[in-house]
Amino acid sequence: MRFRYREFDGQEFAGQESLSRFSQFMEFVLEYGDHALDALRRAEMDAEQSELLDKLVQDGMLEKVGARWRLTPRAVDAMQRKALMEVFSNLRKGTRDGHETREPGQLGERTEGTRPYEFGDPVSELELNATLRNTLKRTGPGTPLRIGEQDFELHQSEHQTSCSTVILLDMSGSMARYHRFYHAKKCAMAMHALISQRFPRDTVDVVGFYSGAGVIPDYKLPLISPKPVTVFDYEVRLRVPLAKIDEAPQHFTNLQMGLMLARRILARRGGDNKQVFIITDGEPTAHVQGDYVYLLYPPQKATTISTLKEAVQINRQGIRICTFALAEDYAYLDWVGFVDQLTRVVRGVAFYCASGNLADCIMESYLSGRKRKTYVG
Repeated sequence: MRFRYREFDGQEFAGQESLSRFSQFMEFVLEYGDHALDALRRAEMDAEQSELLDKLVQDGMLEKVGARWRLTPRAVDAMQRKALMEVFSNLRKGTRDGHETREPGQLGERTEGTRPYEFGDPVSELELNATLRNTLKRTGPGTPLRIGEQDFELHQSEHQTSCSTVILLDMSGSMARYHRFYHAKKCAMAMHALISQRFPRDTVDVVGFYSGAGVIPDYKLPLISPKPVTVFDYEVRLRVPLAKIDEAPQHFTNLQMGLMLARRILARRGGDNKQVFIITDGEPTAHVQGDYVYLLYPPQKATTISTLKEAVQINRQGIRICTFALAEDYAYLDWVGFVDQLTRVVRGVAFYCASGNLADCIMESYLSGRKRKTYVG
Protein backbone atom coordinates (compact mmCIF):
# COMPACT_ATOMS: atom_id res chain seq x y z
CA MET A 1 0.00 0.00 0.00
CA ARG A 2 1.22 3.51 -0.80
CA PHE A 3 0.54 6.64 1.23
CA ARG A 4 0.62 10.26 0.17
CA TYR A 5 1.25 12.95 2.79
CA ARG A 6 0.53 16.64 2.36
CA GLU A 7 -0.11 19.69 4.47
CA PHE A 8 -3.58 19.88 6.04
CA ASP A 9 -5.61 22.51 4.18
CA GLY A 10 -7.94 23.30 7.10
CA GLN A 11 -11.01 21.76 5.45
CA GLU A 12 -13.15 19.48 7.57
CA PHE A 13 -13.20 15.82 6.58
CA ALA A 14 -16.26 15.00 4.54
CA GLY A 15 -18.96 13.05 6.38
CA GLN A 16 -21.14 10.33 4.88
CA GLU A 17 -23.93 12.79 4.05
CA SER A 18 -21.53 15.08 2.19
CA LEU A 19 -19.96 12.18 0.29
CA SER A 20 -23.35 10.82 -0.73
CA ARG A 21 -24.48 14.26 -1.87
CA PHE A 22 -21.37 14.75 -3.99
CA SER A 23 -21.63 11.23 -5.45
CA GLN A 24 -25.17 11.93 -6.66
CA PHE A 25 -24.09 15.27 -8.08
CA MET A 26 -21.14 13.65 -9.90
CA GLU A 27 -23.37 11.03 -11.52
CA PHE A 28 -25.82 13.74 -12.59
CA VAL A 29 -23.06 15.78 -14.26
CA LEU A 30 -21.42 12.77 -15.94
CA GLU A 31 -24.78 11.62 -17.28
CA TYR A 32 -25.95 14.92 -18.74
CA GLY A 33 -22.75 16.94 -19.18
CA ASP A 34 -23.13 20.65 -19.75
CA HIS A 35 -26.92 20.26 -19.78
CA ALA A 36 -26.71 19.36 -16.08
CA LEU A 37 -25.38 22.82 -15.23
CA ASP A 38 -28.14 24.41 -17.30
CA ALA A 39 -30.67 22.43 -15.26
CA LEU A 40 -29.24 23.87 -12.04
CA ARG A 41 -30.61 27.28 -12.98
CA ARG A 42 -34.13 25.85 -12.87
CA ALA A 43 -33.35 24.03 -9.61
CA GLU A 44 -32.73 27.38 -7.91
CA MET A 45 -36.50 27.97 -7.97
CA ASP A 46 -37.16 24.89 -5.84
CA ALA A 47 -36.56 25.34 -2.09
CA GLU A 48 -35.21 21.84 -1.48
CA GLN A 49 -32.97 21.89 -4.54
CA SER A 50 -31.80 25.40 -3.72
CA GLU A 51 -30.64 24.18 -0.31
CA LEU A 52 -28.66 21.38 -2.00
CA LEU A 53 -26.98 23.92 -4.30
CA ASP A 54 -26.05 26.05 -1.30
CA LYS A 55 -24.36 23.04 0.33
CA LEU A 56 -22.42 22.24 -2.83
CA VAL A 57 -21.25 25.85 -2.95
CA GLN A 58 -20.21 25.67 0.71
CA ASP A 59 -18.33 22.43 -0.02
CA GLY A 60 -16.42 24.27 -2.75
CA MET A 61 -17.83 22.13 -5.58
CA LEU A 62 -19.85 24.78 -7.40
CA GLU A 63 -19.48 28.45 -8.14
CA LYS A 64 -21.63 30.91 -10.03
CA VAL A 65 -20.19 33.11 -12.77
CA GLY A 66 -22.80 35.57 -13.97
CA ALA A 67 -25.97 33.61 -14.57
CA ARG A 68 -24.25 30.24 -15.12
CA TRP A 69 -23.07 27.60 -12.69
CA ARG A 70 -19.56 26.24 -13.05
CA LEU A 71 -17.64 23.31 -11.59
CA THR A 72 -14.73 24.37 -9.40
CA PRO A 73 -11.23 22.89 -9.86
CA ARG A 74 -11.78 21.13 -6.54
CA ALA A 75 -14.91 19.44 -7.92
CA VAL A 76 -13.11 18.28 -11.08
CA ASP A 77 -10.21 16.91 -9.02
CA ALA A 78 -12.62 15.10 -6.67
CA MET A 79 -14.51 13.61 -9.62
CA GLN A 80 -11.29 12.36 -11.16
CA ARG A 81 -10.17 10.74 -7.91
CA LYS A 82 -13.55 9.13 -7.34
CA ALA A 83 -13.53 7.74 -10.86
CA LEU A 84 -10.04 6.31 -10.26
CA MET A 85 -11.12 4.66 -6.99
CA GLU A 86 -14.06 3.00 -8.74
CA VAL A 87 -11.79 1.68 -11.49
CA PHE A 88 -9.11 0.37 -9.13
CA SER A 89 -11.66 -1.39 -6.95
CA ASN A 90 -12.43 -3.64 -9.94
CA LEU A 91 -8.91 -4.27 -11.26
CA ARG A 92 -7.36 -7.70 -10.79
CA LYS A 93 -4.75 -8.08 -8.10
CA GLY A 94 -1.28 -7.43 -9.47
CA THR A 95 -2.16 -4.57 -11.83
CA ARG A 96 -2.65 -1.79 -9.29
CA ASP A 97 0.76 -0.59 -8.23
CA GLY A 98 2.58 0.43 -11.38
CA HIS A 99 3.76 -0.39 -14.88
CA GLU A 100 4.29 -4.13 -14.96
CA THR A 101 7.67 -4.34 -16.71
CA ARG A 102 10.67 -3.39 -14.57
CA GLU A 103 14.25 -3.31 -15.86
CA PRO A 104 17.51 -2.37 -14.13
CA GLY A 105 18.43 1.23 -14.74
CA GLN A 106 18.94 4.52 -12.95
CA LEU A 107 16.99 7.20 -11.09
CA GLY A 108 14.39 4.69 -9.85
CA GLU A 109 13.89 3.10 -6.43
CA ARG A 110 16.93 1.21 -5.12
CA THR A 111 16.89 -2.60 -5.14
CA GLU A 112 19.26 -5.21 -3.75
CA GLY A 113 22.72 -5.54 -5.24
CA THR A 114 25.14 -3.29 -7.11
CA ARG A 115 26.39 -2.92 -10.66
CA PRO A 116 29.59 -1.60 -12.29
CA TYR A 117 29.78 2.08 -13.18
CA GLU A 118 29.21 3.03 -16.81
CA PHE A 119 30.08 6.35 -18.40
CA GLY A 120 27.23 8.79 -17.86
CA ASP A 121 25.88 7.19 -14.67
CA PRO A 122 25.17 9.62 -11.80
CA VAL A 123 27.89 9.47 -9.12
CA SER A 124 25.22 10.18 -6.50
CA GLU A 125 24.31 6.47 -6.79
CA LEU A 126 27.87 5.38 -5.85
CA GLU A 127 27.93 2.47 -3.38
CA LEU A 128 30.98 3.32 -1.23
CA ASN A 129 31.56 -0.04 0.50
CA ALA A 130 31.59 -2.02 -2.75
CA THR A 131 33.80 0.62 -4.42
CA LEU A 132 36.41 0.50 -1.63
CA ARG A 133 36.33 -3.30 -1.64
CA ASN A 134 37.15 -3.28 -5.36
CA THR A 135 40.03 -0.86 -4.78
CA LEU A 136 41.58 -2.97 -2.02
CA LYS A 137 41.19 -6.09 -4.14
CA ARG A 138 42.97 -4.38 -7.03
CA THR A 139 45.75 -2.48 -5.20
CA GLY A 140 46.11 -4.43 -1.96
CA PRO A 141 46.04 -3.06 1.60
CA GLY A 142 47.74 0.14 2.65
CA THR A 143 47.33 3.86 2.18
CA PRO A 144 46.86 6.03 0.32
CA LEU A 145 44.01 4.33 -1.51
CA ARG A 146 44.16 4.88 -5.25
CA ILE A 147 40.56 4.58 -6.40
CA GLY A 148 40.09 4.20 -10.13
CA GLU A 149 37.04 4.42 -12.35
CA GLN A 150 37.14 0.65 -12.80
CA ASP A 151 36.45 0.28 -9.04
CA PHE A 152 33.19 2.20 -8.99
CA GLU A 153 30.06 0.26 -8.03
CA LEU A 154 26.59 1.81 -8.11
CA HIS A 155 23.41 0.95 -6.28
CA GLN A 156 21.14 -1.26 -8.36
CA SER A 157 17.84 0.52 -9.03
CA GLU A 158 14.67 0.08 -11.01
CA HIS A 159 14.58 1.72 -14.38
CA GLN A 160 12.14 4.60 -14.51
CA THR A 161 10.46 5.13 -17.84
CA SER A 162 7.91 7.70 -18.86
CA CYS A 163 4.89 7.30 -21.11
CA SER A 164 2.97 9.89 -23.12
CA THR A 165 -0.59 8.87 -23.96
CA VAL A 166 -3.30 10.39 -26.12
CA ILE A 167 -6.85 9.12 -25.58
CA LEU A 168 -8.95 9.46 -28.73
CA LEU A 169 -12.55 9.66 -27.56
CA ASP A 170 -15.34 8.98 -30.05
CA MET A 171 -17.98 11.73 -29.72
CA SER A 172 -20.20 10.61 -32.61
CA GLY A 173 -23.95 10.39 -32.17
CA SER A 174 -24.06 6.62 -31.53
CA MET A 175 -21.89 6.99 -28.40
CA ALA A 176 -24.98 8.23 -26.56
CA ARG A 177 -26.41 4.70 -26.61
CA TYR A 178 -25.88 2.11 -23.85
CA HIS A 179 -24.16 4.70 -21.62
CA ARG A 180 -21.04 4.36 -23.77
CA PHE A 181 -19.97 7.97 -23.52
CA TYR A 182 -20.64 8.08 -19.79
CA HIS A 183 -18.21 5.21 -19.20
CA ALA A 184 -15.68 6.55 -21.72
CA LYS A 185 -15.30 9.98 -20.16
CA LYS A 186 -15.27 8.56 -16.62
CA CYS A 187 -12.36 6.39 -17.75
CA ALA A 188 -10.51 9.41 -19.19
CA MET A 189 -10.99 11.25 -15.90
CA ALA A 190 -9.60 8.27 -13.98
CA MET A 191 -6.54 8.27 -16.25
CA HIS A 192 -5.86 11.92 -15.40
CA ALA A 193 -6.08 11.10 -11.68
CA LEU A 194 -3.89 8.01 -11.99
CA ILE A 195 -1.10 9.83 -13.80
CA SER A 196 -1.09 12.87 -11.53
CA GLN A 197 -0.98 10.68 -8.40
CA ARG A 198 1.21 7.71 -9.38
CA PHE A 199 3.08 8.49 -12.59
CA PRO A 200 4.07 12.16 -12.46
CA ARG A 201 6.56 11.71 -15.32
CA ASP A 202 3.79 10.50 -17.64
CA THR A 203 1.38 12.68 -19.61
CA VAL A 204 -2.14 12.12 -20.93
CA ASP A 205 -4.07 14.22 -23.43
CA VAL A 206 -7.68 13.66 -24.48
CA VAL A 207 -8.83 14.35 -28.05
CA GLY A 208 -12.47 14.13 -29.03
CA PHE A 209 -13.27 13.16 -32.61
CA TYR A 210 -16.62 13.60 -34.36
CA SER A 211 -17.05 15.24 -37.79
CA GLY A 212 -13.91 17.11 -36.77
CA ALA A 213 -11.55 16.72 -33.80
CA GLY A 214 -10.34 18.84 -30.90
CA VAL A 215 -8.35 18.69 -27.66
CA ILE A 216 -10.45 18.36 -24.50
CA PRO A 217 -8.86 19.94 -21.38
CA ASP A 218 -9.26 17.85 -18.22
CA TYR A 219 -11.48 20.46 -16.55
CA LYS A 220 -13.98 20.19 -19.41
CA LEU A 221 -14.18 16.39 -19.44
CA PRO A 222 -17.12 16.04 -17.00
CA LEU A 223 -19.25 18.41 -19.09
CA ILE A 224 -18.83 17.09 -22.64
CA SER A 225 -21.46 14.99 -24.42
CA PRO A 226 -21.67 13.10 -27.73
CA LYS A 227 -22.77 15.15 -30.72
CA PRO A 228 -26.52 14.97 -31.43
CA VAL A 229 -27.63 13.30 -34.65
CA THR A 230 -29.03 15.93 -37.04
CA VAL A 231 -29.19 14.05 -40.35
CA PHE A 232 -31.40 10.94 -40.61
CA ASP A 233 -31.09 10.08 -44.32
CA TYR A 234 -30.23 6.49 -45.25
CA GLU A 235 -27.40 7.77 -47.42
CA VAL A 236 -25.28 10.89 -46.84
CA ARG A 237 -22.66 12.34 -49.18
CA LEU A 238 -21.41 15.73 -47.97
CA ARG A 239 -18.26 17.68 -48.79
CA VAL A 240 -17.49 20.50 -46.37
CA PRO A 241 -14.58 23.00 -46.48
CA LEU A 242 -12.18 22.20 -43.68
CA ALA A 243 -12.40 25.79 -42.42
CA LYS A 244 -16.17 25.42 -42.00
CA ILE A 245 -16.34 21.99 -40.41
CA ASP A 246 -17.91 23.45 -37.24
CA GLU A 247 -20.92 24.51 -39.32
CA ALA A 248 -21.51 20.98 -40.68
CA PRO A 249 -23.45 18.14 -39.00
CA GLN A 250 -21.22 17.05 -36.11
CA HIS A 251 -22.27 13.46 -35.39
CA PHE A 252 -20.02 11.67 -37.92
CA THR A 253 -16.83 9.74 -36.99
CA ASN A 254 -13.60 11.38 -38.20
CA LEU A 255 -10.98 9.10 -36.66
CA GLN A 256 -8.43 10.22 -39.25
CA MET A 257 -8.51 13.81 -38.00
CA GLY A 258 -8.26 12.56 -34.42
CA LEU A 259 -5.15 10.57 -35.31
CA MET A 260 -3.62 13.58 -37.07
CA LEU A 261 -4.10 15.69 -33.94
CA ALA A 262 -2.73 12.92 -31.70
CA ARG A 263 0.41 12.70 -33.85
CA ARG A 264 1.03 16.44 -33.51
CA ILE A 265 0.52 16.30 -29.74
CA LEU A 266 2.88 13.37 -29.21
CA ALA A 267 5.55 15.08 -31.34
CA ARG A 268 5.69 17.72 -28.58
CA ARG A 269 5.77 15.20 -25.72
CA GLY A 270 9.04 13.85 -24.35
CA GLY A 271 7.94 10.44 -23.05
CA ASP A 272 10.24 7.46 -23.53
CA ASN A 273 7.19 5.54 -24.74
CA LYS A 274 4.25 6.97 -26.67
CA GLN A 275 0.85 5.47 -27.31
CA VAL A 276 -2.62 6.24 -28.63
CA PHE A 277 -5.75 4.76 -27.04
CA ILE A 278 -8.76 4.80 -29.38
CA ILE A 279 -12.21 4.45 -27.77
CA THR A 280 -14.84 3.99 -30.45
CA ASP A 281 -18.10 2.22 -31.24
CA GLY A 282 -18.18 2.32 -35.01
CA GLU A 283 -16.41 2.50 -38.33
CA PRO A 284 -15.11 5.91 -39.53
CA THR A 285 -17.63 7.89 -41.57
CA ALA A 286 -15.58 11.03 -42.28
CA HIS A 287 -12.13 11.84 -43.59
CA VAL A 288 -9.98 14.75 -44.73
CA GLN A 289 -8.88 15.10 -48.33
CA GLY A 290 -7.12 18.29 -49.38
CA ASP A 291 -9.02 21.28 -48.03
CA TYR A 292 -12.27 19.38 -47.55
CA VAL A 293 -13.85 17.02 -45.05
CA TYR A 294 -16.01 14.27 -46.56
CA LEU A 295 -18.97 13.08 -44.47
CA LEU A 296 -20.05 9.72 -45.90
CA TYR A 297 -22.68 7.28 -44.67
CA PRO A 298 -22.76 4.32 -44.99
CA PRO A 299 -18.97 4.12 -44.49
CA GLN A 300 -16.93 4.19 -47.69
CA LYS A 301 -13.66 2.58 -48.69
CA ALA A 302 -12.04 6.00 -49.26
CA THR A 303 -12.60 6.85 -45.58
CA THR A 304 -11.17 3.53 -44.43
CA ILE A 305 -8.03 3.94 -46.55
CA SER A 306 -7.43 7.54 -45.42
CA THR A 307 -7.79 6.54 -41.77
CA LEU A 308 -5.47 3.54 -42.07
CA LYS A 309 -2.82 5.66 -43.85
CA GLU A 310 -2.77 8.10 -40.95
CA ALA A 311 -2.53 5.22 -38.46
CA VAL A 312 0.47 3.82 -40.36
CA GLN A 313 2.14 7.26 -40.23
CA ILE A 314 1.80 7.21 -36.44
CA ASN A 315 3.06 3.66 -36.18
CA ARG A 316 6.20 4.51 -38.18
CA GLN A 317 7.12 6.98 -35.45
CA GLY A 318 7.21 4.15 -32.90
CA ILE A 319 3.86 5.03 -31.34
CA ARG A 320 1.78 2.14 -30.02
CA ILE A 321 -1.91 2.09 -31.01
CA CYS A 322 -4.46 0.34 -28.84
CA THR A 323 -8.13 0.24 -29.86
CA PHE A 324 -11.04 -0.28 -27.47
CA ALA A 325 -14.06 -1.35 -29.50
CA LEU A 326 -17.37 -0.94 -27.66
CA ALA A 327 -19.46 -3.74 -29.06
CA GLU A 328 -22.71 -4.12 -27.11
CA ASP A 329 -24.95 -4.28 -30.18
CA TYR A 330 -22.34 -4.37 -32.95
CA ALA A 331 -20.64 -7.69 -32.14
CA TYR A 332 -21.76 -9.34 -35.38
CA LEU A 333 -21.60 -6.37 -37.74
CA ASP A 334 -18.95 -5.57 -40.31
CA TRP A 335 -17.45 -2.57 -38.53
CA VAL A 336 -15.52 -4.87 -36.19
CA GLY A 337 -13.57 -5.89 -39.30
CA PHE A 338 -12.24 -2.33 -39.52
CA VAL A 339 -10.76 -2.63 -36.02
CA ASP A 340 -9.13 -5.95 -36.99
CA GLN A 341 -7.66 -4.32 -40.09
CA LEU A 342 -6.40 -1.30 -38.15
CA THR A 343 -4.81 -3.53 -35.52
CA ARG A 344 -3.11 -5.65 -38.17
CA VAL A 345 -1.56 -2.81 -40.19
CA VAL A 346 -0.12 -1.04 -37.13
CA ARG A 347 0.78 -4.24 -35.23
CA GLY A 348 -1.31 -2.89 -32.37
CA VAL A 349 -3.70 -4.40 -29.87
CA ALA A 350 -7.49 -4.39 -29.71
CA PHE A 351 -9.94 -4.88 -26.86
CA TYR A 352 -13.52 -5.84 -27.74
CA CYS A 353 -15.68 -5.07 -24.74
CA ALA A 354 -18.93 -3.66 -23.42
CA SER A 355 -18.72 -0.07 -22.22
CA GLY A 356 -19.08 -1.21 -18.61
CA ASN A 357 -15.79 -3.12 -18.93
CA LEU A 358 -13.93 -0.29 -20.66
CA ALA A 359 -12.23 1.18 -17.58
CA ASP A 360 -10.81 -2.20 -16.53
CA CYS A 361 -9.46 -2.81 -20.05
CA ILE A 362 -7.85 0.58 -20.56
CA MET A 363 -6.25 0.66 -17.11
CA GLU A 364 -4.82 -2.83 -17.45
CA SER A 365 -3.47 -1.94 -20.89
CA TYR A 366 -1.85 1.20 -19.51
CA LEU A 367 -0.34 -0.52 -16.48
CA SER A 368 0.75 -3.77 -18.13
CA GLY A 369 1.36 -2.85 -21.78
CA ARG A 370 -0.60 -5.87 -22.96
CA LYS A 371 0.04 -6.64 -26.64
CA ARG A 372 -2.67 -9.21 -27.42
CA LYS A 373 -6.10 -8.96 -28.96
CA THR A 374 -8.61 -9.41 -26.13
CA TYR A 375 -12.32 -10.09 -25.91
CA VAL A 376 -14.05 -9.07 -22.68
CA GLY A 377 -17.54 -10.05 -21.64
